[in-house]
This record gives sequence, structure tokens and C-alpha cells, in this order.
Amino acid sequence: MNQDWEIRKRSDICTLTQRPFRDGEFFFTALYRDGGGFRREDVSEDAWAGLPPEPRPFSFWRSKFEMPPPPPPEPLAKQDAESILRRLIAENADSTRNARYILALMLERKRLLKPMPSEDPDVLVYEHAQSGETFLIPNPRLSLDQVPEVQREVSALLGEAA
Repeated sequence: MNQDWEIRKRSDICTLTQRPFRDGEFFFTALYRDGGGFRREDVSEDAWAGLPPEPRPFSFWRSKFEMPPPPPPEPLAKQDAESILRRLIAENADSTRNARYILALMLERKRLLKPMPSEDPDVLVYEHAQSGETFLIPNPRLSLDQVPEVQREVSALLGEAA
């Protein structure tokens, strides 16, 4: 029997009672034939005991509910990189020109900064996606052999912010 089946994740609540499952609670998952496909129901043990005998599930099993882990922290918090970039722009030191460029690229990749057209190839123009502020970043025209050193510099700056 070849039928399309969407992957359906486990529910966080009992299908019948609408009560949220508690961490460590046992529940039943039942698959029912439903028209040309299947329907998934996640049911608490209490509600399962009161189910009528028909319709019978196509398949069922007992599982233990485990709270999903919190999402992993971003390897680089947007606000940290942004606040460091703001500080470096305010300081405007020639020694941080490369770091400002890399931080701006990182924030562009995170879609916090949007690149805007610039007629001067030596100046990158960015607009902050939320506030609309404009950032002007000098283009240091880094060569590939300079990148590892600048990466270490930016990592050190980000380490200080943590």
C-alpha cells in the first residue's frame, strides 16, 4: 500500500482532552485510517482508557512525553555583535577597520543589516533591518591571507562581550 504520508510531529497536548502533557507522562499515539491517508492522535493514558472500541486504530504505541530541549543558543548573539560594531564605529580607530568589516558581514548574514547600493566601492552601506539606521563601513579589501588574523581579532572581541 503506497500512500503519501506527511511526517507529523508529536503533539504537546492530548487530542481528546486538550490538556498539555507533563514532562515524564506516558501517553498513547494512535494512527487511524482517514479517507485516503492517516490521522495521528496523541492521547493521555486517562483518556485512552475511556476510548470506545471503534474505530480501531491502524497502529498505536505508548510513549513517554519528554519536554523538548530549549533551542540552542545562537553561536553569536546578534545584539553582542551589533553592540561591538556600534562601539567600534563610534571609536573609528584605523586598527579596527577590518573587524568592523567582518562584524558587518556577520550581521548581514544574520539579516540584521541589509546591504544598500553604494557608488563608492570603498564604502559599504548598510541599513539596520529593524531601526532603519544607516551604517557606513569602510571596505578594507581584505586578502585571503589576512582573513584568519581578522577572525581571531573578531573572536577576541566577541569573547570580551560574553
